[in-house]
Formats: sequence, structure tokens, C-alpha cells
Amino acid sequence: MAPRPSDPAPAQAATIVRAVEGSASDEPDGGSSRSERSERRPVPTIRPGSASDERDGGSSRSERSERRPVPTIRPGSASDEPDGGSSRSERSERRPVPTIRLGVLALQGAFAKHEGALTSLGEATRQVRTPAQLAEVDALVMPGGESTTMSRLLTTSGLFEPLAERIASGMPVFGTCAGMILLATDVLDGRPDQRSFAAIDMAVRRNGYGRQVDSFETDIDVTGLDRPFHAVFIRAPKVESVGTGVEILAEHEGVPVLARHGVVYVASFHPELTGDARVHAAFLQSIRR
Repeated sequence: MAPRPSDPAPAQAATIVRAVEGSASDEPDGGSSRSERSERRPVPTIRPGSASDERDGGSSRSERSERRPVPTIRPGSASDEPDGGSSRSERSERRPVPTIRLGVLALQGAFAKHEGALTSLGEATRQVRTPAQLAEVDALVMPGGESTTMSRLLTTSGLFEPLAERIASGMPVFGTCAGMILLATDVLDGRPDQRSFAAIDMAVRRNGYGRQVDSFETDIDVTGLDRPFHAVFIRAPKVESVGTGVEILAEHEGVPVLARHGVVYVASFHPELTGDARVHAAFLQSIRR
């Protein structure tokens, strides 16, 4: 019996079966559609620096920037930038702090307290009692005590003349209480044999605030400090006048109590007795500029 017109031919049926089962066909990619081919495209494995058909491995510009290795910068290492890639502020922070050999005059007075204040700031100090020890320091702190006694000890130890030469040549010096008297140009009520270095243009009066029983403490505002400084006055000298080149850094009741001229600092009070080293730090900062 002849086949019915609606029955597919054997060859046509075989073609349909092969197409359903995924066999090869006349289409170049095995008979799958464009969407099926795109789904079966293998995902490329991208290794940093590997080659691919696309110049950048097929990734977008944002993906390439994310995969860019971050350079490791070591202090002092070379880089594409002349200064190692660091900013100007970072370079200035890494600038070494000049080393200053600090001496404390240790003939008489509260020199140990000054050493403690400087040590709290991370500074190394050495005591100065002889001309040889003076020659080993770059700056000197002259403590409080009794100014006439210190003047005499400076002479008998052979320190007065070499210290006068060092101060005149520009050595930084910080004198407190009796140290201020020794650095002033004029001592109004000093003994006839009392000597001073005339390092700062001011006239002072010994025990200008009274005797030991008149000693006192008070808070003062100091230029450059963010809060008041607690000052201790013990038989303190009183400043009667200052020259035009002297900068007043603090006053008490209108009278200068902390001043400087160049690298010469003077205080009529005892900053070493308070546990607050900010005045010492200000002195060190000024001589390191």
C-alpha cells in the first residue's frame, strides 16, 4: 500500500531525529542557535599579564585598573617620582631633627630638676662644671640658685671667661631665676664683685619680688603655648626695663617674667619645678629652627 501524503519521508524523519539528538547538521556550529553558542562559549581564565585575543585580555578598563599591582614603597627606595612617590608633607615629616648636645650648668642650684625636664622631652643632657665639659655642649641651661654664689663659682672654676666667649659667639642659653640675673646687662642691686654676661638687654633687681617668705605661684599666659603655665617664683628677680630688641613672652601683673633675644632665653620663675616641660620645649624648638 502506498504511503499517505501526511507521513514524512524516511529521510526527512531521520533528519529530524538527528537534529533533536544534537547530531551534526548543515549549520557550521552543529545546529545550535546563536544564543546557544554564546551560552556555551568557554569563559577565559585570565592570569595577570597573560595574552588573549584582545589587547588587555578581554577585560574592561575598570577591571584592568583594579588588577594593577599596588607598588610597595620603602623609605628611600627609588620610584618613578624623583622623591620616591611621597608627598612634600611626608618628606618634610621624615626630615631628621638636628642633634643638640645639651648642657646644664651644675655648680649650684636646681640643675637636677632641669635635667629631669629635658629628659622628659627625650633629650640627653650632660652636667657642666669645667671648661672641658663646656666645650662638649652646643647649648646650656643656667639654673636658679644664688646669683652671687654662682658668679663666684664660675670664676673659681675657670668657667666664666670661656662661657662668656661661647655666649658672645652665639651659643644658645636659657637662664632661670639666678640664671636670668647672670645673663642680664644690668643688675641693679648686685654686689660690687658680682659679674654678669650681659647677654640680654635688660635691667633686673635681685629679690625684686621679696625674700623667701614672699615666694608665690601663679598661672601665666605664655606666647606660643595653648594653655596657661603654672609658674613658681622663689626669691625671684624682677625685670625693671628691657631693650627694644627683647621679645616679651610672658608677664605677671604687667612685668616681664619670660623673655628672649635671639637664642638667649630668660625666666624670673622656676619652670623646672612644675612637672610641665613646655617652656623648655619652646626653648629647644627655637634653637632648632
